[in-house]
Amino acid sequence: MKYSTKSLLLWIFSVIFTFAIAYYQRTTGPTYTVKGKVNISGQEIKYKLIRTDTTSEISKFSEIKIKVTDEKISGKYIYKRYKSFDEWTHADLLRKGDFLIAYIPRQPMAGKMEYQILLNSDNKIIKLTEEPVVMRYKGSVPIFILIPHVLLMFLAMMLSTRTGLEVLIKGKNIFKYTVATLLLLIPGGMILGPIVQKFAFDVYWAGWPFGTDLTDTKTAVAFLAWIIAFFVLLKNKEKRKGFVLAASIILLIVYLVPHSLLGSEIDHTKTKSDKVEMVK
Repeated sequence: MKYSTKSLLLWIFSVIFTFAIAYYQRTTGPTYTVKGKVNISGQEIKYKLIRTDTTSEISKFSEIKIKVTDEKISGKYIYKRYKSFDEWTHADLLRKGDFLIAYIPRQPMAGKMEYQILLNSDNKIIKLTEEPVVMRYKGSVPIFILIPHVLLMFLAMMLSTRTGLEVLIKGKNIFKYTVATLLLLIPGGMILGPIVQKFAFDVYWAGWPFGTDLTDTKTAVAFLAWIIAFFVLLKNKEKRKGFVLAASIILLIVYLVPHSLLGSEIDHTKTKSDKVEMVK
């Protein structure tokens, strides 16, 4: 098979593989909506419980809405700050038309709340989830910052995959693809990444060695791997291609770690802060 044909097929594979990784990232991790359904009094009730919300000066509360058309069904919910010594706050779900609504007090950037919703029909209590749902709060990231960041990071993943495959077929463009991957990682991960972090959590860097934010840390690990691969390859382009393959594998592993796992958070057990405002 000619190199040009082989290269085209590998590019197609790299694009499809990157879309698969993007889908995986979009559907995993601790920040995406918890979906499910329960049966109560012969009725199937579907729910979507949010696990990410933005801080807001307009409303002091996050709304969690459950569509329950049967007015005989009521409910309660409990909540408290995540990682705190707070007692659980108990409140009734409020009905508005076909919906039962919980109002969770919003927290500052990197704050988290855990909550659990229970439905009641004829004294039969149904928990929507066995364990409380943890909801994270973040600041709003401007779209003109967020889109380039996400786009560059997934383009870097695509180039990284293609570069690793180029090593395996002993192709002629290993160094060129290595440079291209690095040129995407620098602005996407090391420049726009901290800017996104600042908008979202009011800090430019929360990963190692300053914190435990896994997103920042894994970005730094991937970037360092590609920096090493670049300079090693620059010194000897023929005999040290294994470093490039290793960098490609490391970046893949980084993307297989669910996004926002061990993300920025406030530990209220180590801070002096007032308890949350109670729903009245």
